[in-house]
Amino acid sequence: MRQSVVLARHSDGDSIAVEKIEATVSWNDGGSIALAYTIRGELNRLRFSRHLPPRKSDRLWEHTCFEAFVAIKDQLSYYEFNFAPSGEWAVYAFRAYREAAALPIEPTAPRIAARSAGDRFELAATIAIDRLLPFRPGARLSVALSAVIEDNRGMLSYWALKHPPGKPDFHHPDSFALEIEAPGW
Repeated sequence: MRQSVVLARHSDGDSIAVEKIEATVSWNDGGSIALAYTIRGELNRLRFSRHLPPRKSDRLWEHTCFEAFVAIKDQLSYYEFNFAPSGEWAVYAFRAYREAAALPIEPTAPRIAARSAGDRFELAATIAIDRLLPFRPGARLSVALSAVIEDNRGMLSYWALKHPPGKPDFHHPDSFALEIEAPGW
């Protein structure tokens, strides 16, 4: 299973250099989800963090950052995953809309790879979702995909599969616009 989507820019953000952001979601063997984000545009007008050794870090959304929110369909609890071009990452748990919860276990660090060529920047991340989110084979997962992109002026643009009314809010239940089925291993 591989699903491809195009993210839409929120009207509150500036995007002088980004033409398009595409994302794909697919299952890997063993309960991991592979995510890939592709930016097309004038990369020299965007700000990407320098590469660092992979590590957990907070507040990644203040600069260029790619995000995935995952829940079991029709459940209030969900997880937020953040991936920076630097290799930094974060995972957060929520009981319900923006209601933080403790992570049930220490998450496995995602595998993150970033590269650029010409007018195209790609970030790929693989997350071991089955360690955090117990689900049965064939379960339906609800997913929200998003990105915050910083340009070289420090301006941010906000991209998501679906934006609810009002300010950018990637946590909003309406943002969980993609459904994927867990494989039947």
